[in-house]
Amino acid sequence: MDPELDPFIPLIPRPDYADPVAERAMTAALLASLPAPDTSAMEVTDATVPVPIRMYRPPNARGAVVWLHGGGGIVGDLDTEHPSAARLAEASGAMVVSVGFRLAPEHVFPAALDDAYSVLCWLAGHAAELGVDPGLIAVGGMSAGGGLAAAMTLRARDEDGPPIRFQLLNQPMLDDRRHTWSARAFTRTPRLDAENLAVIWRANLGSAPATPYAAPSRATDLSGLPAAYVATAEFDPLRDEGIAYAVRLLQSGVSVELHQWPGTFHGSQAILSAGVSQRQNAELGAALRRALKDPG
Repeated sequence: MDPELDPFIPLIPRPDYADPVAERAMTAALLASLPAPDTSAMEVTDATVPVPIRMYRPPNARGAVVWLHGGGGIVGDLDTEHPSAARLAEASGAMVVSVGFRLAPEHVFPAALDDAYSVLCWLAGHAAELGVDPGLIAVGGMSAGGGLAAAMTLRARDEDGPPIRFQLLNQPMLDDRRHTWSARAFTRTPRLDAENLAVIWRANLGSAPATPYAAPSRATDLSGLPAAYVATAEFDPLRDEGIAYAVRLLQSGVSVELHQWPGTFHGSQAILSAGVSQRQNAELGAALRRALKDPG
């Protein structure tokens, strides 16, 4: 473990995704106790389209990303994602459209994907009035949100939907089968381990079988998808499926940047005092900035 992260591990509570109400309350209280991000240099606007969204617009932003929060599809909302979304907008110079999608287990697949995809379609349809170049729209997310972002690219390709320039997949949750080495071996890693990953997938799928839109690793054809930045954490059960997905994208002709962060665990980039976290967050912003650079 990175020596700057190691002292925090005893302080990190193990999530209980089997009790969604309590876990949501704990997450909200934890985030509320942290210093609020400085958004004075950007415009922050809430809207319902009809999905709740929060838009973060830095000065002179021309590109935009539909951003999906983490939390296993069970926990998280616009408020808990506020620090991360604001940080990404500042680092990238792009407008970040944070999505308050419906949560499991109350709303199983495809509810969250339908919400996220509807926001993508809304953004593409209203790009001109928002001052966004419709050719500079990306999708991205953390953990379960990264899986949703990957699924959105598959759906947009298959349905001839809005053009997506880039996918930003941070520690994405992609494979319900959980058969990789990391998914089986990491049984007591901080924040996310094999046991609560199984709970997460059961909550999201309900009794339905997984499809590629629910678990993008199941997709047999990854050709024709947008360029990707994929980040994985060393001590994360999702590590190997993220790496495998990046390799399959490459083998399908998709341009990919893959960054495996040593000494980190799932979500550890939220520990902002650590140098490795600062580098992770800066890389996410830089990757999005490069991808959405205005060709004009």
